[in-house]
Amino acid sequence: MKATGGTITARPPIRDDVPVEIPRVPAREAAERELSKPMYHENDPNLLQRALDRVWEWVDGLFDAASGATPGGLLGLLAIALVVLAVIGALWWRLGTPQRTPTTGDALFAEGPRTAREHRAAAARHASAGRWNQAVQERMRAVVRSLEERTVLDPRPGRTADEAAAEAGRSLPAHADRLRAAARTFDDITYGGRTADENAYRRVEELDTSLERARPALDSAPTGAPA
Repeated sequence: MKATGGTITARPPIRDDVPVEIPRVPAREAAERELSKPMYHENDPNLLQRALDRVWEWVDGLFDAASGATPGGLLGLLAIALVVLAVIGALWWRLGTPQRTPTTGDALFAEGPRTAREHRAAAARHASAGRWNQAVQERMRAVVRSLEERTVLDPRPGRTADEAAAEAGRSLPAHADRLRAAARTFDDITYGGRTADENAYRRVEELDTSLERARPALDSAPTGAPA
């Protein structure tokens, strides 16, 4: 209180609850510093969990967008996905692993030189053990090696089964179709992921036996020469 001319006047009380104004930018910075303290983030997900959450949010949004654009909504989308998977499975079962185009790395003889007899013996061992893939492969190698030993084919490193069948078919036209079929079987199980069975092996075995008795066709006479 204050005395003025014999009159006592009271000063207005000082209030402690009057808010103190702080500039906006320093206030925000102070709040960020406070909230960055570890005590506020003890239960936050780790970096991996946050990344997974983002991925699932993206996938969920993708499905929502796709279901909205697909007749029947989400059920229609699932039906289309099942049809696509069924088609892919049918093609895989029917065609097997896509066959590679033969290259120099697809040579018929992957190992060192062996005789036709050695290849036949290896084929017989595989056949006795029920390893039909290896049995077919060794028997086809025996076919080609035998033709080379008989000079029906010129020995040539890097020759593929298809090339050998085509070249031998020109000298042995009566067996050309069976040679091509045997080469196709060899390629299917070697490069195409197919599985051979006993019947496939027996066909190559019979071809090998038949070729042992076959004679190459004579060259045709020149045009205009007497028959």
